[in-house]
Amino acid sequence: MDTATSVRDFLFTLLLKVAVASSFAALLVRWNSLRRVLFTEERDPDQKLKLMLFMVPPLILGVTLRLIGGAGYSFADLSLEGAFLMGLLGGRVLGPIGGAIITIPALVAHEWLAMPAASTAGLLGGLIRQAIPNKEELWNFGPFTFLNIPKATVRFLRHAHLSWEMAPLMACVGLELGRVALVLATKPKWLFAIDARWDLWLVPVVIATLMSVAAPLKIWNNTRNEMKLERHQQLLMKARMDALSRQINPHFLFNTLNTVTSLIRFDPDSARGVVLKLSNILRRLLRKHETFVPLREELQFIDDYLDIEVARFGRENLEIVKHVDDATMEAFVPSMLLQPIVENCLKHGLAPKLGGGKIELRTAGRDGRLRIEIEDNGVGISEEKLPHVYVEGIGLSNVRERLRVLYGTEFHLDIQSRPGEGTVIQIEIPELVSAMQEVRT
Repeated sequence: MDTATSVRDFLFTLLLKVAVASSFAALLVRWNSLRRVLFTEERDPDQKLKLMLFMVPPLILGVTLRLIGGAGYSFADLSLEGAFLMGLLGGRVLGPIGGAIITIPALVAHEWLAMPAASTAGLLGGLIRQAIPNKEELWNFGPFTFLNIPKATVRFLRHAHLSWEMAPLMACVGLELGRVALVLATKPKWLFAIDARWDLWLVPVVIATLMSVAAPLKIWNNTRNEMKLERHQQLLMKARMDALSRQINPHFLFNTLNTVTSLIRFDPDSARGVVLKLSNILRRLLRKHETFVPLREELQFIDDYLDIEVARFGRENLEIVKHVDDATMEAFVPSMLLQPIVENCLKHGLAPKLGGGKIELRTAGRDGRLRIEIEDNGVGISEEKLPHVYVEGIGLSNVRERLRVLYGTEFHLDIQSRPGEGTVIQIEIPELVSAMQEVRT
């Protein structure tokens, strides 16, 4: 750069480039159709087509503005970044196709390398998406991901663990360096670059490219998180109302009050305890809930519920065994997670069983994961009905949906059952302790 004015104009152009990318992302995400596409991680062909239809027009407009307005609108051209972004979100087919369509105006202007370069960028984004095992990790790529390079390097050298958010970062760097190399090796008019030169001024150019991809991802990811929280609140409210309708209904109250009436005659202290447990349940269900609660609080609620059932059926007919790791008591779990499962064990597993019933609850924490098991020795589930358990009734469908909204693919819910022997339900989720405590404080 020769003068202070040219340096200022150069940096201002790069800043405008990032601003345009962020503005496009913020504008597009206002459409509900795009929101639904972003919320769904595994997209069908129709959703991929919608994604392309939303992204292609503004990107074509940017290329056209740069061609018509000349150097004054060079910041508007986001063809390479947009094609790469479409590949990251849509896959290795959508990326190249979208990149080719975006650069049609450039091809008309005889920029012969524009279309192959953009299609290559889209293909590279699609290949990265295909290579990443957990697609949710794509959303970890943000404007300041490059600050995590030292930590990711140490993690790879010590534990051979790949930080997949580094893949888009390295790809953006490679794409910009490749664009500069092509511009310098061929006729400049065959491919556009804001400032093609091999010097220190290439650093802010690369950073602007990174930001132009990472900023839209961050804006859209914030929207996804808001949608997940909203969806979870809806499911939580539904779970709460389901619990009220299933559990605190006239039948439940009638049985509980009958139990109290019987106990008053020969064991007034136990009757008083049952009333206190019932009041605790009502208070917990009717007050406003947090999204997450400590496992300790969730277990207290289950204890109150099971104590009433033990008082009803008798200790000789219902045995409750808990093997709880003390280290997991402060781990945070979704509110009302265990109640539908325990109720299912009583209603569908133990109620039809002749003789004594038993429920075992186990928790353990390992490698940053919280594992919860609930086992009953009830009548079990036949092999024919087992596949329907996940999606139909008995409380598990709502639990699975809430876990999917909160944890994406980072949870595991499994049910194993043998007719006549019982059922085991296993839940494994990330063990949130310190992070959630920081949010609360």
